[in-house]
Amino acid sequence: MMVQVFCFFLYMLVYIYIGYPWVIFLISHFSGRGVRKGDYEPSVTILIAAYNEARHIQATIENKLALDYPKVKLEIIVISDGSEDGTDEIVKGFASRGVRLIRQEPRNGKTSALNLAVPHARGEILVFSDANSLYAPEALRRLMRNFADSQVGYVTGKMVYSNPDGTTVGDGCSAYMKYENFLRVFETQAGSIVGVDGGIDAVRKVLYRSMRADQLPDFVLPLMVVEQGYRVVFEPRALLKEETLKSSGDEYRMRVRVSLRALWALWDMRKLLNPKRYGMFSFQLLSHKVLRYLGILFMIGAYISNALIMTKARLFRIVFLLQTIFYGAALAGHMLEKRGIFSRVLYIPYYFCLINIATGYALIRFLRREKQVLWTPRKG
Repeated sequence: MMVQVFCFFLYMLVYIYIGYPWVIFLISHFSGRGVRKGDYEPSVTILIAAYNEARHIQATIENKLALDYPKVKLEIIVISDGSEDGTDEIVKGFASRGVRLIRQEPRNGKTSALNLAVPHARGEILVFSDANSLYAPEALRRLMRNFADSQVGYVTGKMVYSNPDGTTVGDGCSAYMKYENFLRVFETQAGSIVGVDGGIDAVRKVLYRSMRADQLPDFVLPLMVVEQGYRVVFEPRALLKEETLKSSGDEYRMRVRVSLRALWALWDMRKLLNPKRYGMFSFQLLSHKVLRYLGILFMIGAYISNALIMTKARLFRIVFLLQTIFYGAALAGHMLEKRGIFSRVLYIPYYFCLINIATGYALIRFLRREKQVLWTPRKG
């Protein structure tokens, strides 16, 4: 019986990270749905939610004003979420160039900030930018080309992380995003993608739905778009560049927060897991998100059950040794980072374990029915 248990846990781990990508790759090639892109220049409102972003907000606004897009069709709104560091004053300095400031008081988080601003937006398309997000000059045009397809309701661009300090967690984050972007290419061809980046997203304004303050807009809103019968797609040529987080502590806290809010999003939108109504997307949501967030349970189960059956066959001893080496490498990466030593050899096991441990803690908080609305901006 224990052998079957071990095989189940190991199979689930392999399926989540290797099996599903192959399945979606095959599906995209045999029954793919291309996006009918074309020249399309709708009016656009860029929404930037900011809390104490005086260090970044000026460069971000300058970046948006310099985008290759007709100025008469571009509107920029910054929502200051109770900022206290001079963010508002910097934004007001751009009023003569058409940038509008809305202040949310008291502070209530990004989701509430977007809900507050959307009714004031004049654009047909809403674009969501983080306060430290710098777009490539042609990024906005690249996003808009997808909306020439009437079935497309939401478009996300490509996050490109830089890691100038060469940190282990930074290398891991960069590799993880490459993996996610690889999946999004084929999920788009299959119909809709499951996850978006949040810093370079666009949605038709008519599809925007107000969300609760505790809901994650980067996850809940795309699911709402799918629920309304529209596609959510990936545009790999719309580039956003950001620096990775530099320490495992910062990355861990960010992953816990995002995972906790994503788990609540999955619960709120669980109707999308009904394959009779949502077909392929239900399969994708289960494989890419639900099972991924349960990954830590499969990791623990595979290791413990493997330890209990080692004496049954040489193969089981080899697999247990490989697991031990992998987790030992992750621990070594963590210990070296604490000493300021960054290893490009250990970053994959280290980052893999870090994000799964973070997700595991988020799962515990979810089961305790905890929610998180506010947080400190990322330090990357």
